[in-house]
Amino acid sequence: MARWMGGPETTPQDRVADEHVLGHCSSRPTLDVGCGPGRFIASLQQRGLPALGVDSSAAAVEMTRGRGGTAIRRDLFAPLPAEGSWEQILLTDGNIGIGGNPVRTLRRAANLLAHGGIVIVEIDSPASVFCFEMLRWETEQHLGHWFPWSRVGAGALADIALTAGFLVTQVVDIHDRVIAVLTAAARGGATR
Repeated sequence: MARWMGGPETTPQDRVADEHVLGHCSSRPTLDVGCGPGRFIASLQQRGLPALGVDSSAAAVEMTRGRGGTAIRRDLFAPLPAEGSWEQILLTDGNIGIGGNPVRTLRRAANLLAHGGIVIVEIDSPASVFCFEMLRWETEQHLGHWFPWSRVGAGALADIALTAGFLVTQVVDIHDRVIAVLTAAARGGATR
């Protein structure tokens, strides 16, 4: 939870991994899909970089805004601002698994990207492959609704990415956090 929230309780190892993600973000617009509490959006905007967070959770959007980040409450598959013009799309914290279908999620990312843009994903360890599951948020005060999710390991990413029209151009394991960069495949790649 401390890693997901970010801030002073984040471990030095997680700060290194987060900086690696942020290092891929240029001065051009970044869209953070499933932004959660907004640690990446806030960091990008504090650096003067244009960024927008998108999350289906009102609480997540509120937390992002509370950090000084810009975020909207929207489903990934609903119309989003500036479709086709985002230079970087972040699918960190396993968000390639949104909706339980990583190919569909990556194809949606392709529609959001500008020509030459990249998708930065955080996936499971190389030993993991692919699994589908139903999850829900549970706290002492709240029991959420079930939602579909999938986990993608480094061993399955290349095939999933290629099916969605992407090539994996980099995979880095930073303190047990696996970060990959995807670019659109040439000819016959991602459809818009």
